[in-house]
Amino acid sequence: MPDQQTRPAPAAPGTRSARPLLTAAAPALGAYAAVRAVGLLVFWVSASAAGKDALHLLGGRWDSVWYQRIAQDGYGYTVTLPDGGVHPDLAFFPLLPALERGLAEVTPLTVQGAGIAVAWLAGLLAAWGIFAVGDRLYGRRTGVVLAALWGAYPTAFVQSMAYTETLFTALTVWSLYAVLRGRWIAAGALCVLAGLTRPSAAALIAALALTAVVVLVREWRAGGRRGLLRRNARMLLGVCLAPLGWLAYVVFVAVREGGPFAYFDVQAQWGNSIDGGRALAAFIAGLPLPAALGLCAALGLLGWLVLLCVRQRQPLPVLVYGIAVVVISLIGSGYFGSRPRLMMPAFPLLLPPAVALAGLRSTARTAAVVAALALGSAAYGAWTLLGPGPP
Repeated sequence: MPDQQTRPAPAAPGTRSARPLLTAAAPALGAYAAVRAVGLLVFWVSASAAGKDALHLLGGRWDSVWYQRIAQDGYGYTVTLPDGGVHPDLAFFPLLPALERGLAEVTPLTVQGAGIAVAWLAGLLAAWGIFAVGDRLYGRRTGVVLAALWGAYPTAFVQSMAYTETLFTALTVWSLYAVLRGRWIAAGALCVLAGLTRPSAAALIAALALTAVVVLVREWRAGGRRGLLRRNARMLLGVCLAPLGWLAYVVFVAVREGGPFAYFDVQAQWGNSIDGGRALAAFIAGLPLPAALGLCAALGLLGWLVLLCVRQRQPLPVLVYGIAVVVISLIGSGYFGSRPRLMMPAFPLLLPPAVALAGLRSTARTAAVVAALALGSAAYGAWTLLGPGPP
């Protein structure tokens, strides 16, 4: 990992002697909640003007319906498309439906309401963890701005839907924070839960594994061969734990369907497979020239952000995770419109702009930029949610 000793690092939120962790994170949580409140308000007004049910738009369409059906009835539902294709519900991971079912059973909420509640609570937990990472690496001000920027992400409207993005981000960011604190077993346990939430937990698994390899190689080369595994036993245990959630679900599908590669067959039935980016290239080639140029410019901006993350010398687990989420989102053959939201958990991409905004001399200027981004995100979210296609 890059040398963090070249500048005085701020104390970790959990080690502040005068303030509890939650109190330290309060400004970040307030900023995040304010940004998301703007998004919800704009959406609610827009939905009312269009004569549509806002709660149904947030929790009763697309992937939300699949998760809620699993929560109510378990796995086993399949849709046969007009062209003969088959969409089984085994494509959806089990943690969110389990939480929806559990919350609905112990509260007056419906399963749909429970799904929205889980997403909103997980969004706060994710913003808290994002603040904690930003604070630890670049200072408290950066942590607050980072949490607000994540709430103003272009597709941040998904953070208010009964989807898995906020839950997955919360689990991954706290896992990475645990790694930065050297708490590998906690990191591995959180990764297990992330692996029960989304298949893109592979990015977190890779980040933990690669970081551990680098630690072991550096110690080996430094002459610390004697007792190498014993000294790093907790790290190795955490890395061994990390893939168990993802693997458990893959094995579950394999046993249920009677084939070792059944999970990948299920994903293929949904049109999701790894093609190295061929589907993305074909999609761009099929667009009108202005749209193709615009999309290429957006991809160029994405590449520039990745480069800034590298030049920023982010800690290895944070950097690997962010890049891996981007790569996984781009090299699949699935529905193109979902790719921006699939990249939303890649919060490390926002660290360079967060540091830049936090470095502005005027707090009012920083707030004005964040407010403008929040309004833009809110307008785009309302337009998307009122449209016919899934995000």
